[in-house]
Amino acid sequence: MAAIAAAAAAFSTLNLSRTSVILPRCHLRRAITSSLSSATTELGAKFAAPKPKSKSHKPAPREDSEPYIPWTFNDESGDVTLKTTPSERFLRAVVNESTQRKKKNEENKAKPGVPTAEPKYSKAARRFYNERFREPPQRLAKVLAAAGVASRRSSEELIFQGKVTVNGSVCNTPQTRVDPAKDIIYVNGGRLAKRLPPKVYFALNKPKGYICSAGEKETKSALSLFDDFMKTWTKRNPGTPKPRLFTVGRLDVNTTGLIIVTNDGEFANQISHPSSNLSKEYIATISGAVSKRQLIAISEGTVVEGVHCTPDLVELLPRQPDIPRARLRIVVHEGRNHEVRELVKNAGLQMHSLKRVRIGAFRLPTDLALGKHQELNAASLRALGWKT
Repeated sequence: MAAIAAAAAAFSTLNLSRTSVILPRCHLRRAITSSLSSATTELGAKFAAPKPKSKSHKPAPREDSEPYIPWTFNDESGDVTLKTTPSERFLRAVVNESTQRKKKNEENKAKPGVPTAEPKYSKAARRFYNERFREPPQRLAKVLAAAGVASRRSSEELIFQGKVTVNGSVCNTPQTRVDPAKDIIYVNGGRLAKRLPPKVYFALNKPKGYICSAGEKETKSALSLFDDFMKTWTKRNPGTPKPRLFTVGRLDVNTTGLIIVTNDGEFANQISHPSSNLSKEYIATISGAVSKRQLIAISEGTVVEGVHCTPDLVELLPRQPDIPRARLRIVVHEGRNHEVRELVKNAGLQMHSLKRVRIGAFRLPTDLALGKHQELNAASLRALGWKT
């Protein structure tokens, strides 16, 4: 009420009359405000202070509350000590760990990434097949030969004659690609085994009187020396067909020594091909004396099968007490039919015996008796020039 009365008094002091100039509303408001402030000062009136805006403050901690101590340490005596801050030793360890981790990350970033070779087969396939995988599809004639049906050429004849069916249809093309594990193959009405025999490699010390082919019944074949091996094959390899063995190259019936026997046609073609340039060493035992002129005649070569052949080396070996006859070491690389015998004959010498002792870098083992064979390992195959 006092404020209202003061405002009325202030308004009366303005002495407004009808004839007075009417002030604008804004000027009138200023005049009333200034009059009110002066009037309240004269009357000694005080207005309350504005209410402060509410602010969300966290309650101050009580002075009598217990402090929070998160760190516990064992002092030198072993007692547990409570601290509000970590120890200097702990902080140093944290800093060292952080520094080492950062350094290791930088080294890993700087190190060039080495690409990892993708596996040839998936993990599931390696687990399922236990790392033993089937070979890719091969030519039909090659599959028949590897399965022991016949030689490559004879297998092609069987195919041309319509005696081979693949998945119920007659196949007349030897180059047809087949997979024995998937395709159903019949030869002369007999089912071909799904599993092909493994590839085997042997060194044979061929005796005199054996030929290097299947031959007729009245002749002795070098492959007949593997009869005991074949008889025990089924017992040693159940469910696997017997390999069809053949000789790599040939030795004539009167020549003894080293001959390679296998069922791997690719291997045989590689080491017997002229491009392999494998040298072959022979020991020729001569009836009678050998002169220097005859050695020169052998080294000059002779014509064999229409081609002039020259040996790589001709050497007269020293006499030995237990060997009364002269011996020549002759090394050739062409390996034509009867080449060494023709070289000796052209020099006017008479051959008593001939033995092959080396092919490439593989030498006939000294402890391998006549008529016996020895399985070849990877090192021996490399010595023969086999490149897998």
